[in-house]
Amino acid sequence: MPATLIKNGTIIDGTGRRPFPGHLLMEDGLIGDLLPSGGDVPDAKTVIDASGCAVSPGFIDMHSHADWLLCLEENPELLTCLIEQGITTVVGGNCGFSPAPYREETFFRFRQHTPLLARIPDFTWQGMGEYLRRLEELGLCLNLAELVGHASVRFAAADTMRGRMRTEELKSCLNVLDRSLDEGACGLSFGLGYEPGMYSPLDELESFCSIARRKNKPVTVHLKALSVLSPTYPLTTLEAHNLLALREMVDVARRTGVRLQLSHFIFVGRNSFWTAERAIRMVEKARSDGVDVMFDAFPYTCGNTTISVMLPHWFLQHAPQAYRNTWLKLRLRAELEIGFRLVGFTYKDFQVMDMALAGYEDLNGLRISEIAKRWRMSPFDTLLRICEMSNGSTLMLFHTYSGEPGNNHVIEEVLSHNLCLFETDVIIKPTGYPNPAAMGAFPLICGPLVRNRRLFSLEHAVYHSTGASAQRFGIADRGVLQSGKAADIVIFNPETISDTPPVGSKPPGKPSGINHVFINGVHVVRDGVYDSSKRAGQVLKT
Repeated sequence: MPATLIKNGTIIDGTGRRPFPGHLLMEDGLIGDLLPSGGDVPDAKTVIDASGCAVSPGFIDMHSHADWLLCLEENPELLTCLIEQGITTVVGGNCGFSPAPYREETFFRFRQHTPLLARIPDFTWQGMGEYLRRLEELGLCLNLAELVGHASVRFAAADTMRGRMRTEELKSCLNVLDRSLDEGACGLSFGLGYEPGMYSPLDELESFCSIARRKNKPVTVHLKALSVLSPTYPLTTLEAHNLLALREMVDVARRTGVRLQLSHFIFVGRNSFWTAERAIRMVEKARSDGVDVMFDAFPYTCGNTTISVMLPHWFLQHAPQAYRNTWLKLRLRAELEIGFRLVGFTYKDFQVMDMALAGYEDLNGLRISEIAKRWRMSPFDTLLRICEMSNGSTLMLFHTYSGEPGNNHVIEEVLSHNLCLFETDVIIKPTGYPNPAAMGAFPLICGPLVRNRRLFSLEHAVYHSTGASAQRFGIADRGVLQSGKAADIVIFNPETISDTPPVGSKPPGKPSGINHVFINGVHVVRDGVYDSSKRAGQVLKT
């Protein structure tokens, strides 16, 4: 007798095919038979009646930073919000930063350059293989496919952080990359908007991509610029900076033949929105030329980062003394005012997620402009004070990412494109104001964007959240409902599935309409509530 039967559901199998009514059997963590309705219903030890509900593969968050939390003992409690929105697999190691490879001598660089550590874990590993084995020993609340980060490779194998590496350093990096991919990493990620990636010459990127291409593994990239103007390019550049960054990376993929995934395909600031159409056309042209390039996006017009990204590198290089240097602050004020106007930002667009300072928790969820009024300071001085107090570690939500209230045509054009896959890109911490995508990205995609906005069909939403993502990263045993595949399954009500969006400074709430979630056949969510005692996830090596 099969262990579990899901009966009377609408099967959305993750291939893009039209839904059909039927039943699904599970046994030993795998999907058994899929039976059309109308015939005899077999017996099972556990029976779930999915009448009125959709039965789909578990959602795959193809751009995640949850790997930095999975190495903590309390990972089930920290990542409850992902599982309760139906995510069963995350792709970690994005934006150039992965917890492995690791070198103790360069730990300070992790702390300096990435906001992804909820707290400092015990780094009991060095290589990718050791890291993945540590996760298996610890027990995971969901499945992980891990990219190896370009920045992490450089931290582990090189000392040069700015500019061109020495020949022997590059050779050492490529050896570490090669070994990491052999030890189970599913691909390579670049974070070209951060150190050291922003300083890496194109021939270095090509060398890294060539290794990934030889291993038939994808490359994801946080582009060097995401807005029309960026500190990573000279002001004298005639082309919009985000289009230049896109062109450079597409050309790298063209020359190396690598499978390229453009991470969080966003257009930051109101004056960058016009570049979306050109960027999409550029990707389409590259595809027609034979370049294997796609992109992914989250469904909100805000995204998380650290407050320090608002400050140019010349200022940060002189910190903390720069915060008290009158001339440097005058120069910075002028640059920010000009930059905000050119990009299309105001201080109202910057919202504090987590001050990262004891005693200032009441500021979480407020905009810089609101804090300025409370402190009776200018928004500029408020920004600098927060940066100095937190040493640049305050987490922020930046708004006007590919849209704003009443102006969503850009984000909807991106999300509805056939080359777009879906993700969250959330930084999760146990304190502070959460990114709404941490709670509701996939419920929003499969709910209001299907029912109300009619951007795509439900089977399209599910396919681009499951099967297409698995195929993109070479995850062969999940993403579709087929006999013999891993039993990662979500049961949701297509009429009620939705996010609970934030209202003002009130944070987002739990999603609605997610009834049950199975991870590797284990029933981890019942009636919308995750049982954090169950660690049913696996490390997915490709």
